[in-house]
Amino acid sequence: QVQLVESGGGLVQPGGSLKLSCTATGNVVSFDAMAWYRQAPGNQRELVASIRSGSGTTYADSVKGRFTISGDYVKTTVYLQMSELKPEDTAVYYCNVDVGYYSGSLFRRNNYWGQGTQVTVSS
Repeated sequence: QVQLVESGGGLVQPGGSLKLSCTATGNVVSFDAMAWYRQAPGNQRELVASIRSGSGTTYADSVKGRFTISGDYVKTTVYLQMSELKPEDTAVYYCNVDVGYYSGSLFRRNNYWGQGTQVTVSS
């Protein structure tokens, strides 16, 4: 059974930094189309950053120059390095990844969400 396990959230002061991690566990064969989303109270979930092999990275305008997404295909982990954090970055952050895995002898590929990790930026 494949799961995405997130870590790294917490409370940080404005201007501070955090690094989120999201690791796929299970019989993972491939790991691609990685993305981070966030959802603040009362708001819709929004795309923060994405990375796809061969296509590079994309960022929401609100985080460009402050956040960096990266992926480790060997460790099947996607990271989000967040710097110069602002109160408006406060939200639950979710990773989203296309994962290929074996179920018995069958190769399957599904899209998965992490459980979410709270990031709070406050003094």
